[in-house]
Amino acid sequence: MHFAPIHNTHYQIHNTMLQDHILCHYGEIALKGKNRNYFEWHLIENIKDRLDAFSPSSFEYVKKMSGGILIKLNEKGIANSSLIEDALQHTFGIVNFSFAASVEQDIEILKNTCWELIQNENFETFRVKTQRSNKLFPMTSEEINRKVGGFIFDKFEGKKSVSLKNADCECFIIIINKLALITLRKIQGPGGLPIGTGGKAMVLMSGGFDSPVAAWYLLKRGVSTRFAHFHSIPYTSRESLEKVTDLIKVLKKFKSSSVMYSIPFADVQKEIMMKCPASLRVILYRRMMMRIADVLAKKEKALALITGDSVGQVASQTLENILAVSQAATLPIFRPLIGMDKEEIMEKARQIGTYDISKLPHDDCCTRLMPKNPETRAKLPEVLEAEKALDIEKIIFETIQKTEKIMVN
Repeated sequence: MHFAPIHNTHYQIHNTMLQDHILCHYGEIALKGKNRNYFEWHLIENIKDRLDAFSPSSFEYVKKMSGGILIKLNEKGIANSSLIEDALQHTFGIVNFSFAASVEQDIEILKNTCWELIQNENFETFRVKTQRSNKLFPMTSEEINRKVGGFIFDKFEGKKSVSLKNADCECFIIIINKLALITLRKIQGPGGLPIGTGGKAMVLMSGGFDSPVAAWYLLKRGVSTRFAHFHSIPYTSRESLEKVTDLIKVLKKFKSSSVMYSIPFADVQKEIMMKCPASLRVILYRRMMMRIADVLAKKEKALALITGDSVGQVASQTLENILAVSQAATLPIFRPLIGMDKEEIMEKARQIGTYDISKLPHDDCCTRLMPKNPETRAKLPEVLEAEKALDIEKIIFETIQKTEKIMVN
């Protein structure tokens, strides 16, 4: 799965000049003040991990530069540029990145290299934009822009025009250290913050559309995720478990954890069905899920639970029912999709690559033993009264004992 690239142009790049560097730019990391080094360090380590996962031993270094991160590719990395592009498009913290050709810091070389890159491209207007981090270079950014832009304009013999705003094609020149880097294209990254900067959370993961999208939004904020999946095997098929592992594989491209807890829930449901009012059954299912996930989260040193709830989407997601369910957990419960409708959630699922898996049919444990008329406006005192019929501590202990910890490969 690829994010759609953001092009500063409306054409495809055909030139095959050696592009041996990558410039990665971040956004809100630049606003972090005294904590900026912490976020930059995590981003650099995550980039290294992503490159090694997609294309091992493909780079010489990944290091800070003025306003971003600079990657130096080796021959293997240059050959595997499509894999590396995919890796960086899945690396949170990167707002955009560019493959760049490196040349000497000489104005004549800059003019000829830019012309070589741009001459076969399809556009009507262009501009040259320079960032000069090396202040020892004898020309200012504006002087470089004029010299290189004028050279290209003359080479086109009036067939192309210069536009300083909204140009079809932008030729970027970066003067940094002892290098000059030249690129024609910026590719969109996912933005957000580097994974590992926001703590850990436990995602209650079903096989539907909502929970993997909710997990993605937490990953985007730098939160490292663990997963808890409740199933009713053997009373339901293994399809939901297989779907969840496939969804986690997609999220792993964004550097999510591969840790998943497979939690048998059929006996819990049976106990609730036999001892509690039918109308409260779904609320009581979800309260037990929160308690069990709470225990497992603490084992993982996670600081929050994550669900895919959206107000009003199903009977258990009214504000009254959400309140009744939340009261059972000791950790905070985050619901990043709470104000989104189904179409918005499904569109995001398409973008991040989980849609085709989530749309496959499966048996959801929460739909098993559903009452005909579930409560939509649960009152907490009535819920607490109904739970007196259950040995909650025993149920949690026995369920945890039967839970399996899986590493999704």
